[in-house]
Amino acid sequence: MSSSVEEPQLRMIPLPARGGAVAALELGPTDRPVDIVFSHANGFNGRTYRTILEPLAADLRILALDLRGHGASTLPAVIGGRQGWLEFRDDLLALLAAACEAPVVLAGHSMGGTSSLLAAAAEPARVRALALFDPVIFPVEAQGAGTAESPLVAAAVRRRATFPSRQAVFEAYLGRGAFRSWSEAQLLDYIEAGFRETPDGEVTLTCTPDWEASNFRTHNYDPWKAFAESHCPIRVLRADVASTFRLEGREAELARLGDRVRIETVPGTTHFLPMERPELVRATLRACMVL
Repeated sequence: MSSSVEEPQLRMIPLPARGGAVAALELGPTDRPVDIVFSHANGFNGRTYRTILEPLAADLRILALDLRGHGASTLPAVIGGRQGWLEFRDDLLALLAAACEAPVVLAGHSMGGTSSLLAAAAEPARVRALALFDPVIFPVEAQGAGTAESPLVAAAVRRRATFPSRQAVFEAYLGRGAFRSWSEAQLLDYIEAGFRETPDGEVTLTCTPDWEASNFRTHNYDPWKAFAESHCPIRVLRADVASTFRLEGREAELARLGDRVRIETVPGTTHFLPMERPELVRATLRACMVL
């Protein structure tokens, strides 16, 4: 292991043109260019994926980001007049310009995977490969479905934001709901970066329920156009149960992309595939480094 490998550190990367700084959990040797930039799912944060990514840090340098409105990032999260997920795309492109010396593997889970795809389509020269873990790939005509009646929106809006302590959050979440298939370490990492202290000694979500709901309501992208306009190899791991990657009716478009895009449905997995199959996520990221 390189002597310059350090414990994961939270790094603040200023993006003045974007209105603030993006927070990144930095893993791996600091004496080499960034290899992988990883973006999280809606409502989560970069630290959530620490145990999944850390085994790669012996020889790969990784930035696990807190996207706008999440974790410790200070990029403004303004709901009114939003342009959709292209906002995350543009943040990613600014981050690549500010922190990456050479083309990287862009990777991400859910919303983070989709944002990575959009960035690769906008500036292909910055991306050597894409690794997408159950990305949100809805046809354009279905993206207006994120209304107040959507179960995802409704669940986000009513999410409890404040707890007496992080321990109280852990006890409330362990083995329940979206966290049923998570390890205790994964849940603790999510809570560590997903909550901040309040002046009265409690803890509250760093991604507010309203911001999470806004992300479910507001998409505004054409994923299949993005697949076509990206130039790099793309590897997709798709959930077996209730995947957010809608393939139905798009088989012809997929066929036109040829072997550059490979999609694997992983048996027995849910949308939380990275937490359920971390070894497969790592193997996919490793493979993307040599494509």
